[in-house]
Amino acid sequence: MPLSVPVVWSDACLLHEPGGEVWIGLPFPGDEVPERAVRIRDALVGAGAPVVGAQPHPDDALLAVHDTRLVEFLRTAWERWDESGYPAEHGQDRVVPYISPHPGLVGALEPLAPASPAARTGLFCFDTMTPIGPETWRAARAAVDCALTACDLVLGGARVAYACARPPGHHVTGTAYGGSCYLNNVAIAAAHLHGQGIERVAIVDIDAHHGNGAQSIFGNRTDVFTSSVHVDPETGWFPHFLGTASESHATNLNVTLAPHTADEGWLEGVARTVEATRAFGADAVVVALGVDAAAVDPESPLDVTPTGFHRAGRLLGGLGLPTIVVQEGGYDLAAIGGLVLATLEGVEEGLGA
Repeated sequence: MPLSVPVVWSDACLLHEPGGEVWIGLPFPGDEVPERAVRIRDALVGAGAPVVGAQPHPDDALLAVHDTRLVEFLRTAWERWDESGYPAEHGQDRVVPYISPHPGLVGALEPLAPASPAARTGLFCFDTMTPIGPETWRAARAAVDCALTACDLVLGGARVAYACARPPGHHVTGTAYGGSCYLNNVAIAAAHLHGQGIERVAIVDIDAHHGNGAQSIFGNRTDVFTSSVHVDPETGWFPHFLGTASESHATNLNVTLAPHTADEGWLEGVARTVEATRAFGADAVVVALGVDAAAVDPESPLDVTPTGFHRAGRLLGGLGLPTIVVQEGGYDLAAIGGLVLATLEGVEEGLGA
């Protein structure tokens, strides 16, 4: 049977070119590249999926989860950087931080808004791996529109819709960006659903790394449930400082896994998030679909197979809820399309579509 899940797409998502990243002080080629989205789209279209163009949405959706200052910084960061001469005078053609207002530096004082664009970047960015280029804002904004259009399809009666969104977003909090993410597409989608009358929304994040953004944004809200199954950050993995099982509470569940956990252990974790979503009484679910848990992925701390992703899709579809799937991680270009396809086929089967 051909895949019937609508794939929401925007060419503008391809505009962001990271131009590399800095890790432990050294330059590395970036792996969150435009071809990721192309490979996924082509695999899904090849399986028969219809493509729907992303529609523009107002900034109200962003501001429902992100601080106005963060949004304005991201919107204007490149122009300010360029106007300040960093590309021409210093050869730095991407916006990157070099200092941040660590609590040990500023103490209880409110940090100044620095005059230096490089210093100002440190107010909003929490790592050195998330550069901003000339078209980053347009791409990040298009990714949001992909997620929101997928929501609109489901609100209009579709049982499931997939947002081929890029750059990803699940590490972004209300006030800060990082982890190759700029705007939290999943959190924005969940807030949009709630604003359109969906009373109880659940987020299930199956990316290999903790979905810290949604956990931070929704906090202790009783109308949004957040869950994440990911490698244990205490074993040395991003985001390092949070994401432990001890942070779980009535409306947040963190399922942490040992490095190299394979299908069965990972699926047990996915099943726990599904059961918790069911117990919460969710009316709709937003799935943060990272496929970087795959054993073949260069960034993978886990050893999940395509069969594992298909089975995870079946578990998620088995909730029987209106389902929005938003793309997050996954960096093996040869495998990424097939992994996303396997997951969406599983979701369809689980829904009985």
